[in-house]
Amino acid sequence: MNATQFVVEGRHRLSGTIRPSGNKNAALPIICAALLTDHPVTLQNVPRIRDVETLVELIATLGVHVKWCERNSLEIHAKTVESASLDPKLCRRIRASILLAAPLLARCGHIELPPPGGDVIGRRRVDTHFLALERLGASFELDDSFHLSTPGLRGADVFLDEPSVTGTENALVAAVAASGTTILRNAASEPHVQDLCHFLVALGAEIEGIGTNKLTIEGGRTLGGTTHKIGPDHIEVGSFIGLAAVTESEIRIADAGVEHLRSTLMGFARLGVSCTIDGPDLIVPAIQDRTIQSDLGGHVPKLEDQPWPAFPADTMSIALVTATQCTGMVLIHEKMFESRLFFVDKLVGMGARIVLCDPHRALVAGPSRLRGSTVDSPDIRAGMAMLLAALCAEGESTINNVGQIERGYERIDERLQALGAKIERVEDRRSATPVHPTQAPPAK
Repeated sequence: MNATQFVVEGRHRLSGTIRPSGNKNAALPIICAALLTDHPVTLQNVPRIRDVETLVELIATLGVHVKWCERNSLEIHAKTVESASLDPKLCRRIRASILLAAPLLARCGHIELPPPGGDVIGRRRVDTHFLALERLGASFELDDSFHLSTPGLRGADVFLDEPSVTGTENALVAAVAASGTTILRNAASEPHVQDLCHFLVALGAEIEGIGTNKLTIEGGRTLGGTTHKIGPDHIEVGSFIGLAAVTESEIRIADAGVEHLRSTLMGFARLGVSCTIDGPDLIVPAIQDRTIQSDLGGHVPKLEDQPWPAFPADTMSIALVTATQCTGMVLIHEKMFESRLFFVDKLVGMGARIVLCDPHRALVAGPSRLRGSTVDSPDIRAGMAMLLAALCAEGESTINNVGQIERGYERIDERLQALGAKIERVEDRRSATPVHPTQAPPAK
């Protein structure tokens, strides 16, 4: 199958309303956790993106009934789980495959887990998962795959060695299945972790401390079925704030999940981009100050990511592109992943004034007049950031490898076209089979 490119014509004002998709990072663990119960589960507002489609395909190989009822509604019925060995090829395509460890341990007592895939944004350790599962009664061996087994999960007092989101989710699902009480300390508390907690409670689990870094789970409860709606993706909302800012457009973001946006709004305000809350919606005005707010004494400010509820790591690439269109200087400090900022050379090639200080820090001076270019999408968030850069650049840009963007953003070209963006989806001409100069063309 040929790859796809986006051809983007920049410097067009946008307007209108856009609605964020369901949270990708909530949908993935919730789909996996649906395997805990042998009753039917219906999930609504599920983003129809490549990572989710791959996970659905992977679960189907286990003998679980899973089908799309509507475009964004998914039915899962794990009445039986016929296998606990995961397809290595599918696992290499997504990192979320690791989230099947806890539910398959609970249902089958063992799992063979090939190394998970996902974005190449630096080392993404999995130690937290296995250390937590070990505390809850599992043992594991490592060769070409991870082999986990348990005679029965049991509650424990677990201190996670880092507030890993997926590590917390695996431990949480295992604790719901375990007999007895589990206390998870130093737990992640992102909106998607909270959404998973609410889903598990809807199944019949008992969880206290939702939204905090200490979760208390009374495990071993009988679980039933439920219908659950995935909450809005706050990372998409941050992307759309950046989109409005760099294109100098007014955009209304409907049902934005404003209760989870405090740190996001504070971070963009530091760049001189303000928003208005209107009930459940967020409005980004076209007229903005776009002046980076210096620290007291006129010092260069810093925008940094940290575990929730601080500024989200997945919004840093968007904030960096936004900063190129704001007046002043800011230090972008990406603490979480050592390779996430390596896409800035593509922005420099488009005319941005950025100094990459080291793998974690970039100094941005704006505003810069960006020029259209041909660029790649190295990962989901950097790919979306490059799309924003193309939309505010002079001339035409070609974005390759857009499959990376589509792993996390549903029908993004269609949704931005509805706002007035000039984006054309084309077949990647580089993927066509070339004809050798001395070779005659095929007969018709």
